[in-house]
Amino acid sequence: MDVFLEIRKRLQSALLIIREPKQGSLTINVSITPSVLKIKTLEQCREINFPPEVRLVPSSLRGLHYVSGDGMHMRFLVQANSDKRLISTLSQSLQAPKCYVFYCQSCGEIIIKERKLLRVLPLPSGNWNALVEDWCCHPDPFANKPLHPGGNDCFIGDTHFLVNFKSDSCVPGPEITQVETQHPSESHLESKAKANTEIICKRCKAMLGETGSSGITKFYITEIIIQPSGRDFDMIPRSQFVQSVIAQCLVELSSTRSTFRFTVQGHDGKTYILMWLLNSDSLLIKSLGNSESMQAFSLFEDMEMLDSNSIGIWNAVKVLYHPCIKNRNNELASSWENDIGVHSLVLPSQTCLELLLILSRSNDFLPPSLQYMNSFQRLPLILKIEFQKEAAGARARPGSVLNVEIRKKNWL
Repeated sequence: MDVFLEIRKRLQSALLIIREPKQGSLTINVSITPSVLKIKTLEQCREINFPPEVRLVPSSLRGLHYVSGDGMHMRFLVQANSDKRLISTLSQSLQAPKCYVFYCQSCGEIIIKERKLLRVLPLPSGNWNALVEDWCCHPDPFANKPLHPGGNDCFIGDTHFLVNFKSDSCVPGPEITQVETQHPSESHLESKAKANTEIICKRCKAMLGETGSSGITKFYITEIIIQPSGRDFDMIPRSQFVQSVIAQCLVELSSTRSTFRFTVQGHDGKTYILMWLLNSDSLLIKSLGNSESMQAFSLFEDMEMLDSNSIGIWNAVKVLYHPCIKNRNNELASSWENDIGVHSLVLPSQTCLELLLILSRSNDFLPPSLQYMNSFQRLPLILKIEFQKEAAGARARPGSVLNVEIRKKNWL
């Protein structure tokens, strides 16, 4: 019997879902303490320990009901403390002046062996030029002057960073290869003027960035890891790295620019995903359905890490999303692209597909009632629920035990 727990840290509330069993007729006895959940049936008895950072308040139970296809839903007050952070972004991890080594995130290949950064500066938003025209009472001093980094500079954007390869100490060597690309929709003259050179990792063939005619190279933050010289490379699973970096990007943009809708576009100009940020203070925890009677809660954030030894609690970002591949949601995508309240995130096309796969897999592992918003649901079945005396008082002690006996003829 599977168990799902969703916690909102700011609200200090938790949604606990006990998934419906495969058997048709079953009586379940649920006992909840601040740190332990016990589920007893005729066939087995399971005891699930919450992470030490999470403590439920059993006496605060409310909203107990059954959802067909899901199981039993119940809400509690919770005390949740988690000091863990998402993977640091470049703006947080880079400090000048220091020497750094650039690695391919996918395979760990060294892309730039040694690079001393004297300045690390954030790039303005994409429409900064138009804003300058609105604020200046004299001719625009930045007209036709692109923001290009110097030889020891690093300019950081939302999903990329710029470095200058003109410096003699930083010429592309045998670690990367360059492939010229042209968009077929452009005319010959336009493509010649806009021709870019893709930066490809020679070991894993991952597309890392692009180099323009000016010699300025754009690396994408989902493809490169930058670490100080002398530090060993820390290999992070690809799916975990991508979703953590994107989550951090959404959180930063929502807090600094008050935008919550995003289009994920590939470097080829196509829109792959529409995302709407719901909240960034969730903890998603899921029990392991195939382990023994003594089970621990583990992170739901990356399903590949779910095994009998995994344990922990992680921050999570909740989003709504629409895929836009194979001509899906074309009208909605066009509307979002023309909306000034929607922010665009540009990534390599392959990474956009990886992100779409990550979102789809995460959504499939959610309980069915949480997979969609504003969807129709079937009527719940009538249950007989008996509360024992320990939970009779609405203001019972925080450490009290809640026992719920659920008797039903059919879960299905």
